[in-house]
Amino acid sequence: MPSDPLWQPTLGYDELELRRMDGAFVMGDGTAQGVRGGIRPGDGGFIVSLSGTTVNITAGVAVLTRAGQGAYRAQLPASTPGTLAAAHTTYSRIDLVYLRVWDTSVDGTGLRKADTVLLTGTPQSGPVAPDPGATEIYIPLATITVPPTGSGGTGAATVSSAVRRLTVAPGGILPLGQAADLAAAGLYAGQVRYNLSTGILEVWTGSAWKAINPPLAAAFTESAASWVTTSTTYTVGSPPLVTTCTVPPSGKVLALSQSQLYINTPGTYGYYGLHMTGSATTVIRTVGDATAARANYFTTEATATAPYIAIAYGQPGETLTAEWQARCSGGAGVGIESVYRNITLIPLAG
Repeated sequence: MPSDPLWQPTLGYDELELRRMDGAFVMGDGTAQGVRGGIRPGDGGFIVSLSGTTVNITAGVAVLTRAGQGAYRAQLPASTPGTLAAAHTTYSRIDLVYLRVWDTSVDGTGLRKADTVLLTGTPQSGPVAPDPGATEIYIPLATITVPPTGSGGTGAATVSSAVRRLTVAPGGILPLGQAADLAAAGLYAGQVRYNLSTGILEVWTGSAWKAINPPLAAAFTESAASWVTTSTTYTVGSPPLVTTCTVPPSGKVLALSQSQLYINTPGTYGYYGLHMTGSATTVIRTVGDATAARANYFTTEATATAPYIAIAYGQPGETLTAEWQARCSGGAGVGIESVYRNITLIPLAG
């Protein structure tokens, strides 16, 4: 069915048409003509605070929505939706502060306005914020926890903005911290968000959120525990020496290890290296004589070997696990003793 395109002469528009067309300038919610309601990040609008028991809210602008109704744009000067009810003597309660639009064409209230609302919760052993109900057009601004006055409590209320909902223009980077938002799938491949819980930019691949250039965190572990082996196959030390790191977007990790070994028999050797596996790649790199570090017999002193150095190639984002292993060259009475060993893993940017 044809509709009226915006800003054409001689045409008239009703409020629903205008709200739906306004939705083109706000991030979608995954439904046709749907928008993500919220407050612009960073503008300081609709900040909730307390002065005694009086609830104060700063001036602000916001977008509210209702399924099929497009984008309600609302602005308010600084406001005071009310004062807190007295604290319960035994139980805490959680009150909800929210911004509401009344539209009688939709909610049948007989009103057409926007204002802030303080909704008092119910005192109970496990308090939850009250729900305004399915008929209201609103966005939450804050919750206020009111502790009991009994058992030494003061009844001093505290404000939390954790429920505050943000929105941005289409394609904008949306800051998200609420558990439900972080668990939600992206709207399109290439959508970018800022994860407030981790402080990392993430992109939706079409099936999962992936970190964009996550911090490259190195890992190090060491042991000075004495360990002896006569094994001629690569064996895990005791106690085992293991560490992990996250494979960076480059897929490359620099793996280093150093050891001090006693070799008990002239003409024999000790070998050591790192066995590396991944959470997505079964085996990334095995230990072998061709790539292992080797220690030679040297009178009765421990030999500080040349460092073991390798580049491990894994799948970006998977967990790489490196395990120190060693063996001796073998023969009657041949053995080695480790008196110090370490592992360093350094994710590489490129």
